[in-house]
Amino acid sequence: MATAATAARHMVALPYPGRGHINPMLAVCRLLVAADGALTITVVVTEEWHGLLASAGVTPTLPDRVRLATVPNVIPSEHGRGADHGGFIEAVNSKMGEPVERLLDRLVLELGRRPVAIVADTYLQWAVAAGARRRIPVCSLWTQPATFFLALCHLDLWRPVVEGVSEEELNRKSLDSYVPGLSSVRLSDVKIFLAWERPVKIAAQVFVNVRKAHCVLFTSFHELEASSMSKIAESLPCPVYPVGPSILRAPDNMESARDGEHRRWLEAQPENSVLYVSFGSFVAMPPKQLEEIAVGLRDSAVRIFWVTRDRATAGLREMCGNMGLAVPWCDQQEVLRHPSVGGFLSHCGWNSVLEAVCAGVPVIGFPVAWDQLVNARMIADEWKAGIDLREQRGEDGIVSRAAVSDAARKLMDLDSAAGQEMRKRAAHLREASRGAVLEGGSSHRSLSGFLKDLVDGKLEVAQSSA
Repeated sequence: MATAATAARHMVALPYPGRGHINPMLAVCRLLVAADGALTITVVVTEEWHGLLASAGVTPTLPDRVRLATVPNVIPSEHGRGADHGGFIEAVNSKMGEPVERLLDRLVLELGRRPVAIVADTYLQWAVAAGARRRIPVCSLWTQPATFFLALCHLDLWRPVVEGVSEEELNRKSLDSYVPGLSSVRLSDVKIFLAWERPVKIAAQVFVNVRKAHCVLFTSFHELEASSMSKIAESLPCPVYPVGPSILRAPDNMESARDGEHRRWLEAQPENSVLYVSFGSFVAMPPKQLEEIAVGLRDSAVRIFWVTRDRATAGLREMCGNMGLAVPWCDQQEVLRHPSVGGFLSHCGWNSVLEAVCAGVPVIGFPVAWDQLVNARMIADEWKAGIDLREQRGEDGIVSRAAVSDAARKLMDLDSAAGQEMRKRAAHLREASRGAVLEGGSSHRSLSGFLKDLVDGKLEVAQSSA
């Protein structure tokens, strides 16, 4: 087995320090070393994230040729970063680059040669310059939908229009008027970004820098976002390689002891009768909204499997009664693939969306921020494989229990035409995702093409942009 010291090729991976970015980066690293037996990859994480990955059981499951290296905890802790997310983004932008560059130099000295490439999360805006200064090609990895990439890539075209436009026009008008290929995204989906002044300013710089990268990798796949992929390929000066769906399988860990209860309950439910509910590891739901969701689901009389964090689990377990189960953790991919699960109520983070696509499960979207708003819109309006609950918000911004109940019944009604159609379209997406990664499929060809171009030296190193 090749090691970092003996392998013909060595690559460095720089994920953004968040679960929704690290997991897909690790998934892509698995794909790369599986496709190239002479490649090893060093994944750079903070010391805190090294510990989190180890405690979650991820580290022991990584291939031998994917190893972790650490930089100091120069950014706020993962625990509670949501309290000042803008400050966290700023810290990653201003404090993380220097220790990563020192580590890069150390790796070059240890190995006696430069890495063949750096695969860096697109949001690490300092990464392209760091690679250029060392004459190392930088491959940007986008861990969100290509459609959202296309929207942010042309921020300058639609941002001036959103300001001052009436609410009615925002809800009616699509971004396609300003960025061709974005017909499924409305101006109202992106207006909220403008309230986050500093993150949007950083994002604008990110998409200046991404044009200096040597290529862009996507965790999506061509068939899922064909129009956006084509438009991006036309607008960027570098190659694009969609290699997804890139999702990281959850390993067995200390929580697996509780899986017996999960499995026994799921096995006892009829096929396609359970609505799986999870809002991810980061989204914080206002108490009033959480109550409306819980009561709405109870009133729907739909069977519920709810993954919730902290102290809310006990109260939700009591509310679910005999019609549901509330737990603090589960293997989401395993649950989504269970025959009894027929729907997914989700915050629509991109990793969760891809997992639902791969499982062929229709989605009720409850997006909160950033790309989630676009993801939910695509699910409902473009793929027609679910419902976007954001459309049901009242004047107070809260989605009522009645709207939640109606959506749950509509999605889970196996006899209704609407439910059958959403299920049919979700199944079609599942088959497309499987076909993409098979030999000869679009993502398989794209991954092979990326590695060949890298080996052949076709990803030329630009002059330093420092």
